Amino acid sequence: MSSLTRADLADIPAYVPGKRLPEALKLSSNEVSTPPLSAAARAMAEAAAGANRYPDMGAVELRTALAEHLELTPEQIAVGCGSSALCQQLVQIAAGPGDEVLFPWRSFEAYPIFASVVGATPVPIPLLEDGRHDLDAMAAAITERTRVIFLCNPNNPSGALMSSAEFEDFMVKVPQNVLVGLDEAYVEYVRSEDTPLATEAITRYPNLIGLRTFSKAYGLAGVRVGYAFGSAELIATLNKVAIPFAVNSVAQAGAIASLAAADELLERTEIIVQERDRVAAATGARHSEANFIWLPTANAAPIAAALSQEQVLVRAFPEGLRVTVASPEENEIFLRAWEKLNLSSQL
Repeated sequence: MSSLTRADLADIPAYVPGKRLPEALKLSSNEVSTPPLSAAARAMAEAAAGANRYPDMGAVELRTALAEHLELTPEQIAVGCGSSALCQQLVQIAAGPGDEVLFPWRSFEAYPIFASVVGATPVPIPLLEDGRHDLDAMAAAITERTRVIFLCNPNNPSGALMSSAEFEDFMVKVPQNVLVGLDEAYVEYVRSEDTPLATEAITRYPNLIGLRTFSKAYGLAGVRVGYAFGSAELIATLNKVAIPFAVNSVAQAGAIASLAAADELLERTEIIVQERDRVAAATGARHSEANFIWLPTANAAPIAAALSQEQVLVRAFPEGLRVTVASPEENEIFLRAWEKLNLSSQL
């Protein structure tokens, strides 16, 4: 049977989602613990009643709403089945066998998978000690084979940001024929003003595409809808490799309603921002600009296993432990387990 498929696919690692246990507190996938925004829940329920019809393949109403939200034109926006699908489309339109895809590491674990799927070579560049992108090393790693570069801001799982000056200095070094994806999946939780925003950067860099999602702050992880934005030419090409009807009617309705509930969204994100600082202080985690904290440690696996015994699920990586910041009540459950097990001493 193996002769029926590409031999190189055997080397592609499987994407590993956060663990699930029915009765456990799940802090392993950076989801919000609250239901979708109330207006979005109502809109999705209404849309589900028309599920016998295909969704709007062009997502015209959603793209129009996003254009107003981002102060762009609908032609500059593409939507997809989560921002991860758009990341893969980004690699598909620019890279193939023999090409290279650069990305920080550790970062979103699907970046190397996206590269390998098209036969390109993944080129991971280690983070700096403080969890930020090593942009000098990334710039030095660019070759004639480089076709795509991913930047994750704030970075997942370290929660660190690039400064505006660091980003500008880096982009000057990137050749115009190299596509840059600025992944802003957690942008709604950013409170620092000294960091690039893709909505502004795409006006200066025609080779840049911004990527965002409704899965995190908007609480629509279960219906899968993300969006990309950049030049109309790049977006038109991105849409050529999209799966038809990739964003279902329920997802489109939920996303449109969510964009209209900006005040409610801000209230929710402010709670998470306050809680992440409290949880970080209690555990000794580094400052994060996302909805999770990061604890660098070689003992992440045994710590995660110990917390699992307490019915608390977190995410262990070889480089550290990532913990989703949830509601105040759920964070208390986590912190009680953390203190009970005296886990700060194991970092």
